Amino acid sequence: MDLEAFRQMVAKNPRGFLGRFGLGNKLIQEGGSPEEIVEHLTVAIQLDPTHVASHLFLGRALIGLGRNNEAKPILTAGIDAALSGRSNGGGDLVPDMQQLLRTLE
Repeated sequence: MDLEAFRQMVAKNPRGFLGRFGLGNKLIQEGGSPEEIVEHLTVAIQLDPTHVASHLFLGRALIGLGRNNEAKPILTAGIDAALSGRSNGGGDLVPDMQQLLRTLE
C-alpha cells in the first residue's frame, strides 16, 4: 500500500491498529516526519501494547528526536512483551531493542 492509502485508513478509522502501525511504518520507509511517526506509533502501541515491532520502531523514532528518556520505557515494554509470551512473535527484535537500550545508558 502507498502512503496515501494508509492515510485514508487512519482517516476512516483513527482507532484502527493496522492503519496506525502501517502509516507509521510507511513514513519510516519513506523518510517521513519523525514527529508524525511518533504520533502514529504511539497510538498503535496504545491499541496493541504487545506488538513488539511498534515498540522498536517508536523507540528508534524517539531516539532520533533526542527523546531518549521516553524511548527507554517503550523499548523495555517491547522486550517484556516479547519475552513474556504475551506477543505474537517479535522475539527476533529483542536483540535490537536491547542494543538500543545499551546505547542510551
